[in-house]
Amino acid sequence: MKVWGQLIVAGVIVAGAAGAYIYRDSLPFIGGTPTTGARQTASVPALPIEIAPIKRMEITHTVEAVGTAQANEAVAITAKATGMIERLNFQEGQVVKAGVVLVELEAAESNANIGALRAARDGARMAYDRAKQLIESKVVAQARLDELSKTYEAAEARLRAEQAKFSDSVIRAPFTGKLGLRKVSLGALVRPGDVITTLDDATVIKLEFEIPETVLGGVTIGNTVSARATSMPTRKFEGIVTTIDSRVDPTTRAVRVRAQIPNSDDALKPGMFMTVALSVGKVPDAIMVPEESLLAQGGEQFVFVISDGKATRTRVTIGQRLPGLAQITNGLRPEDVVAITGLQQLRDGSRVRPTNTGTPPVSGTLPQKSSS
Repeated sequence: MKVWGQLIVAGVIVAGAAGAYIYRDSLPFIGGTPTTGARQTASVPALPIEIAPIKRMEITHTVEAVGTAQANEAVAITAKATGMIERLNFQEGQVVKAGVVLVELEAAESNANIGALRAARDGARMAYDRAKQLIESKVVAQARLDELSKTYEAAEARLRAEQAKFSDSVIRAPFTGKLGLRKVSLGALVRPGDVITTLDDATVIKLEFEIPETVLGGVTIGNTVSARATSMPTRKFEGIVTTIDSRVDPTTRAVRVRAQIPNSDDALKPGMFMTVALSVGKVPDAIMVPEESLLAQGGEQFVFVISDGKATRTRVTIGQRLPGLAQITNGLRPEDVVAITGLQQLRDGSRVRPTNTGTPPVSGTLPQKSSS
C-alpha cells in the first residue's frame, strides 16, 4: 500500500511540472511577461555622463623604439709592446687632443739600439757618397759602388725597424676625446692588448635602434628623432637619422637605424638606455578621441559610443598617442560621440543623459539652425 502511495505522489509531481512547462508563458512567476519588471526597468533613471565629439586633425606619425647611446668615436687605449710603464701623462676624465702622448714605456735598450743603428747608417752613407765621387775617375769600380749602395739601404732599413719598435713604447691619443678610468699604475708591466684606459668622443651621440619593416617606407636620412634618457625623464634630446641599415632582419622583420644627437654639454654618456620617437610621416585627417574615453579590458581597448540616449560598447584600435588624445585607426566614424565619464558604470545598451553643454547631441549630428 505504501508503494502505491509513493507512485501516486510522484505522478502528481511529474504532472505539475509538465503543466508548468506547457503553460510557462502564462505564469508570470515562471516565465510570463514581467510586466512589473518592465515597469521597474523603465523607471530606472538615465545615467548622467559627460560626452565628447570625435576630433579630426593632422598628426605626425611616430614610431617608438629603444636604443643604447654610443659615443661618436670610442676606443680602448692598449699597449702595443711589452714593457714597464715609465710615465703616465694623463689624468682620469681629462679631455685630450689627438696625438697627445698618454703613456711612455721604458725603452732604454731600444733607444740605445737606435743610436747605434743611426751611426751605422751614417757611416754607410758616407762610404757610398765617397765612392760615388770617385766613380767618375775610375778609381772605384761600379760593382763596388753597387755594393756600398746596398749596404747603405740595409742600414737604413734596420734603423727604421728599430724606430718603429721604439714608437710602440709611446702611446698617443688617436683622436680628441675624454679619457676614462685608469686601469694601470706607474711601473706596471704591460703586454700587447692590455687596456690602459678608454677614450670617447661624446660630443655627438650615436643612437641605434630598430624599427618595424612596415614603416620603413616613411624613414629617410634627415628624419627627426626625439629621445629621452631614463636618468633624465624630463629632458628631451633632438637628433636626425644619419644611417639606415641596408638589410632587414629576416627573423624580427626589423631594420636598424642610427641617429646622431648633439651632446655639447656632455649630459649623455655612452651606454645609456634611451627611448626614441621617430617621425615617419603625417596623417592629414586622423580620428582622435580624449584619452579618458578609453576603457582597457583584456588587452583590448573600448569606447562607449553615445547615440539616441544609449551607450554602445565599441572595440577600437589605437594608433598614435598625443598628450590627452589617442588616434583611433579602426572602430569609429568621424561623426561619433563618445562618453568620457562614468565608464565603469556603463554597460552596452545603458540609458544615458549627457550633462555637459556645448557638445553635439547624443546622436552625433550637429544641431540645425532655426529658420526664424
